[in-house]
Amino acid sequence: MTLNQPIGVFDSGIGGLSILKALRAELPHESFVYIADSGNAPYGEKGDAFVIERSRALTRTLLDDHNVKALVVACNTATAAAAKLIRAEFPDLPLVGVEPALKPAVQLSKTRNIGVMATRGTLESAKFAALIASLKASLTDPVDFIIQPCDGLAAAIETQNTPKIIALLAKYTPAIGEFGTKSGQIDTLVLGCTHYPFISHLLRVHTGAAVHYIDTGEPVARQTRRLLEAAGTLNTSPALGGLKLFTTGDLGGFAELTKLWLNLPENAEISKI
Repeated sequence: MTLNQPIGVFDSGIGGLSILKALRAELPHESFVYIADSGNAPYGEKGDAFVIERSRALTRTLLDDHNVKALVVACNTATAAAAKLIRAEFPDLPLVGVEPALKPAVQLSKTRNIGVMATRGTLESAKFAALIASLKASLTDPVDFIIQPCDGLAAAIETQNTPKIIALLAKYTPAIGEFGTKSGQIDTLVLGCTHYPFISHLLRVHTGAAVHYIDTGEPVARQTRRLLEAAGTLNTSPALGGLKLFTTGDLGGFAELTKLWLNLPENAEISKI
């Protein structure tokens, strides 16, 4: 591995752009190659076998075609289904996955009532069950996690279907419970899908301004820095890194969203694969 090799990032679609944004802020001298597998989204409502096959294929593309020095699996569902297998198949490749940020939520919550919104694939995974069990076993002050699968929400965000997003939020947020900062209310909400930070302004209509939202962008970026430092491949060159963005879906829509959500460098490349 060399300093100038890029970091590979993939997600089932556009959601991982929230992770990429945090990565670029934390690691401004690194180059990145991002693949949005929008042509096969959403992962969270498909079986593990499909997600594993796509995750392996995208990893191989990033290694063979772009010679990445590290991999960020910027998808909760893909992390749960495939990260362990990818680590076993590519033991020399530093890998960072994402998972619902329950630990930071516990540290912030005063009411000890925490909502968790995510895809069904994430919430029904063995990895998520183990995370919940391990965290609860370590706590002296019990916490109540209110789990809400959000079928269709990631797909609606992927296609920027605002009416459907609004309708789904109106369905799912009341099912979680009462939001607020008083005893018995939910004062912290974990956004357990990388797509969800992009609709936080619509979520606020239902939760109010005082509720903490927790996503995984910054923790993932910090962990990526730690792995690069440990491997001796952190790029600290004064020159800003490059950015290549690919999608397996609609190129026009993807290009519009990347320009809307990212501060793109002049040398950014956006293509369909």
